[in-house]
Amino acid sequence: MYLNIHIFLIFKSILLFLLILFPLLLIVAILTLVERKVIGASQRRMGPNTQGIFGLLQPINDGIKLFFKETILPTNSNKIIFIFTPIIVFFTALLSWLIIPFKYGNVFADIDLGILYFFAISSLSVYAIILAGWSSNSKYAFLGALRAAAQMIAYEVSIGLILLSLYFVLHH
Repeated sequence: MYLNIHIFLIFKSILLFLLILFPLLLIVAILTLVERKVIGASQRRMGPNTQGIFGLLQPINDGIKLFFKETILPTNSNKIIFIFTPIIVFFTALLSWLIIPFKYGNVFADIDLGILYFFAISSLSVYAIILAGWSSNSKYAFLGALRAAAQMIAYEVSIGLILLSLYFVLHH
């Protein structure tokens, strides 16, 4: 009986995670298609329109192409860190969605300090970006990663100040 409850909770957690993941991936695919069509129209080209009706199969074809592309690993890179840092960035981005309520009382992880959790998870992605640049063993990739990390930190600071001002306005 005790084991069945744990299996049910694990199954429920996986199902909720997939209910968050699939709509996010679908939205990203649709936004990418819209972006490519707008850019194509602004540059006076056709844009993606040959894959299905109005180009609606283009995101699926792009996803399939990404899975079958050849992975290029730099010869002097730290291969383990080089492979795992994109995975870390992806999962930290997904972990930040755990505290977002979808309707009243329906949230994946109900944490009292949700804002603190959000900033902690987003700061972990900064470390992963720096590790990605460092693991390639190229000074240019590392400088690009440091620039990207500086931008991410600047965004976090501005978002933090906005949220702090909202907190003080609402609680005082």
